[in-house]
Order: sequence, then structure tokens, then C-alpha cells
Amino acid sequence: MSSAPEPSAPSYEGYRILTLHAHPDDESSKGAASIAKYKAGGATTVLVCATGGEEGDILNPALDRDEVRDNLKLVREAELADAAKIIGYDTVIMLGYRDSGMEDSEANKNPECFWQAPVDEAVDKLVEILRIHRPHVFVTYSDDQQGYRHPDHLRVHDISVPAFELAADASYRPDLGPAWSVSKMYYTTWARSRLVALHEKYAELGLESPYTEDWFKRPDQDHRVTTRIEIGDYFHVRGAALKAHATQVDPESPFWFGLPDDAARDAYPYDDYIMGRALVPIETPETDMFAGIVLGEADAIVLTDSASE
Repeated sequence: MSSAPEPSAPSYEGYRILTLHAHPDDESSKGAASIAKYKAGGATTVLVCATGGEEGDILNPALDRDEVRDNLKLVREAELADAAKIIGYDTVIMLGYRDSGMEDSEANKNPECFWQAPVDEAVDKLVEILRIHRPHVFVTYSDDQQGYRHPDHLRVHDISVPAFELAADASYRPDLGPAWSVSKMYYTTWARSRLVALHEKYAELGLESPYTEDWFKRPDQDHRVTTRIEIGDYFHVRGAALKAHATQVDPESPFWFGLPDDAARDAYPYDDYIMGRALVPIETPETDMFAGIVLGEADAIVLTDSASE
């Protein structure tokens, strides 16, 4: 008797996903495997990076040199381009702001930094990008960032919600392009269950876990997770993309690379997301960010809005 044929992988031809991140390397540490999976299925993928990452510490001792420190913005942009290629982003857009550094630092007071930029200005930049690239799914940062309150991460959320709404408003700034309604907006998150699973895997293998007690004092967001993407076949992408950020990621780091890829994948082969907004019917929990989006119907939203302008 012949065996049943293998089920075909889902096709995402015609679908578009856009992610907004604060700094070069954030796109690799948060949801890289999800993007790789959707790209492999045929989706169009766009990355928007808010800042140049100028305030990032050089965490790789091999690159802690004067010529790197003196040209860190250019170095980090080149690293971002390499990482984006590994992940599978079709387009990379720099929002154009300077890294704000941590709260109350001198960098946080720089008038060119993201935190000091007029919010309306940054929102309009994002509205224009959403209207040009017309994503069906928009991935950004959460409304609850108690675990890590970096000013640039906070500002990413601050501009995302109004941009999501205004991009669909045909009466708002028609000079920024025809209105476009993003069907779904998600917040990327590291679930507590992920930390626990990885922590236990370290113990199982007799390795020292980098997840100290402080990690487990962070607010537990698991009850908010609506969407869990199985990314086992693309798990390796995150590590490869992180290593492209050679100034920011020490290839010997036990935090990023302390577990073998196969062990980490077996422990937790998922990327987790929180539903922020949805303009289409949804059923949670989800296993696909494009679930519920019908291409013809999604495109009809923008056609209707464009015709009314």
C-alpha cells in the first residue's frame, strides 16, 4: 500500500507582513523565525527599524576596537542588512532616528533621538510606510513593557497604535498615500512559558542557565498570548541572524547560544504574540497570524477608501 502524500506547506502568496523594531538586532531576537516561515511560504516581508542603534554597547570582545566604535552607526546598519537577508526580509526601511539610549542617560536628551522626536512626526512617517507597503499584518511592541522599559521600545508602541488607525482614515493626510486598513496588529512577546522551558532544558542537560531569578520576577504575560506560531523548521534562523549582529552579540554568549539549537527547539519551538487589534473575525488561540484574512476582502478595504478620496 502506498503511503499518504505529505501535507503541503501553507501558501502565503499575496499576503504581506510588516514589522517595526527599535534597534538593529531586535528583528533577530524577536520573531525572526516567524518571518522566515512566512517568507518561505511566499509572503512579502517588510522590516522598519526606528533607530540606528548608535548607543548599543559592543558586546563582542573581538570587535571592541576604535574603528568600530567610531563608525558604529554604519557598522550596525551593515549588520542589519546581513541579518535581514538571513531572515528573509524583502525590504528594510530605516525610520531615521538616533538611538535614545536608556532612560535619563545623556543620549536620551539628544534632540535627534527617537524619544525626543515629535510623536506626530514619527506617526506620520509610519502612516506613509503602511500606506505604501499595505501589510495585512503589522507586528510591533506591546502596550505593557514593565519588564524592559527602554525609551525606544516604548516609543515604538506609542507610534504604532495611532499609525494603525490613521493609515486607514482616508480623510487623514491624503498626501501620505491612499488609505490602507491593516487587518491585524500584533505585539511580540517572550512568554514566561518559553523562559521556563528553556531554563528547565539547561538543567536537564546539566548546563548553567542564564535565566536568573530576576528574569522570573518580570510580569507574567502568558495570559495575554493569543497567537503561538510553530517555527521548529526555521528555529535556526534566529541564531544565524543574531550572529550577523557581530558587535551586539557575542558568539560565545551562554544567553543566546548556551543550548544547542536542537535542544532549544525541542524545548520551545514557538514564537508568541499578543493580539493588539483585529479588523477581521478571529478565533483565539491562533496558530497563524494571517488566519481570518481573505485577500480579496482585505484589498477591498483599501480600494473602497481610495475611491472615496
